[in-house]
Amino acid sequence: MRTNPYRIAAFAHVAREGSFSAAAEKLNVSQSAISQHVGKLEHALGSKLLVRDRDGFSLTSTGVEFYELADRFVTLDRLIDEKISRFSQLEDGHISVIANAPLPALQHISRFTEIYPDVNIDFTLYDWTTATSLLRQRKADIAFITEPPSSNEWVSRKVATVKYVLYVLPKHPLSKRKRISLNELWDEALLLPEKGSLTEREVTAALKKHNISIRRTIKTTTFPVMKEAIMHGVGIGIFLDGSASNDKSLVSIQIDEMDKEYETHIVIPKDKYDLRLIQNFIVSAV
Repeated sequence: MRTNPYRIAAFAHVAREGSFSAAAEKLNVSQSAISQHVGKLEHALGSKLLVRDRDGFSLTSTGVEFYELADRFVTLDRLIDEKISRFSQLEDGHISVIANAPLPALQHISRFTEIYPDVNIDFTLYDWTTATSLLRQRKADIAFITEPPSSNEWVSRKVATVKYVLYVLPKHPLSKRKRISLNELWDEALLLPEKGSLTEREVTAALKKHNISIRRTIKTTTFPVMKEAIMHGVGIGIFLDGSASNDKSLVSIQIDEMDKEYETHIVIPKDKYDLRLIQNFIVSAV
């Protein structure tokens, strides 16, 4: 028995957005309509898709499995709609973008919004592990990931090549240096992203490889948090070059033991790649 496609779309948006109210807003319907659609879908499946808790809800094992199919269905429905409507211009819509570092994602988003100001964009920074996991879970349309793992499910294109650098305040004693060794940071409070980030992994590997110890490290989350910590004199930090853009409030210094170049890619699920919204984002980013 075929179920109503609106029920599938309702569930897909609830799972992706993380709430019934957000799904209702995206689909421009009432929250009660979303609840009814999901309830009827669960009845048709004969299994619970969501379990409510004090934080909202969580997906059941059936919900996790069905969400991937539901999201693919919504994507295909959008593709069919675009083919039938023969859109010649993009005027509005919605894109979800994630990244493990602020640049070049923000640069591309800036160019895109100049051309398509009415498109709504959700942009969130995550550590490398979380960003990759969310992409696998189809919780984002576009991801900017440094050194992404290979997958037959994605289309990937290099957009930048970067190295890791040390960030310090202009008034810091090290600020006049062009290069520095990790050995020289023994007495510094070194800020690093939390466990799960590519930065934390690569810095730890460099320290181990060269048998270097750092007396004190402080874990942060994303680069904006690290930047604020540096600005407040909490410590100095290692992150991808260019993360502070042309911001003169921080000075970047090359690191002897971390001279490797890393590639940042724009990564898109294959079945979303042909969506006009996605294609226009890619074209504007070139």
